[in-house]
Amino acid sequence: MKLIRIAALALALVSTGYAGMVSAAQKVAVVDLRTALLSSQAAKKFGENLKKDFADEEARLREVGEQAQKMQERLKKDSAIMSETERTKLNAELEEKAQEFNFLKNKYQSAISKREELFLQESKPKVDEALKKIAEKEKVDVILPSKLAVYANPSLDLTAKLIEALNSAK
Repeated sequence: MKLIRIAALALALVSTGYAGMVSAAQKVAVVDLRTALLSSQAAKKFGENLKKDFADEEARLREVGEQAQKMQERLKKDSAIMSETERTKLNAELEEKAQEFNFLKNKYQSAISKREELFLQESKPKVDEALKKIAEKEKVDVILPSKLAVYANPSLDLTAKLIEALNSAK
């Protein structure tokens, strides 16, 4: 949607003659923020810490999933020789285990998402500052997310420079 608006605005500027008002000397560059941030040493360290912090929850989730899978396999394999009461009881236990699994999975994913969001919020000022310094050094007037550009000369891609700046920032 934003891309359509930008394209429409650009077309309007060109078609109405206002394109001359935009200096031809302006330098526009692109950056893949997601790649830069995820490739940074801080993100890698964050990922390692996240894995350590949630190792117990992940193990519990895996354990409950395996238990549910074993129950399901037993029900499938032995249902023909089980009494109706046994089958009903195992079905109820399986349903309970599935609910426990879903609850734990949602809790785990929610906790991970919150931590990731916090990391992104904490990283934003560092990314913004690094981009500002890169823009000044490279004499860039506008930096766009690379996903918005239909085409950009690879020499205008600042992603590698942003990764380097993020890794050298303390």
